[in-house]
Amino acid sequence: MGRAMPGNSPATSRPARALVGAQAEDRALAYLQAQGLRLVQRNYRVARGPSRRGGEIDLILRAPDGTLVFVEVRARQDGAHGGAAASVTPAKQRSLVYAAQHYLLRLSRLPPCRFDVVAVDGEQLTWLPAAFEAA
Repeated sequence: MGRAMPGNSPATSRPARALVGAQAEDRALAYLQAQGLRLVQRNYRVARGPSRRGGEIDLILRAPDGTLVFVEVRARQDGAHGGAAASVTPAKQRSLVYAAQHYLLRLSRLPPCRFDVVAVDGEQLTWLPAAFEAA
């Protein structure tokens, strides 16, 4: 079995990744609020059920027109390997749709909805409204 390199062990890399993700979410939230969206909920989680699926929605916001916006925030140090936006794979999209459907079950009336992505590549923040649709 190989040895973990200093600074590269799961114990140290995971919190660093979580910190980068939390900072990216903070930046994305501030940006979206400056665009007129209002925070409804942050980090909505759905536990794995019998289908072994689960999911998390980073940010749920309400647009000025009443649209409920489910936002996935992705962060990368740079644009290598396609960048942050490219990391929202079809599997990740399915997980987000699943979590959104679960969230919507709590509401008495279904509002218009969309899925946005905020990609943070280093210092560059890119907002992709209606980045994908629920299939």
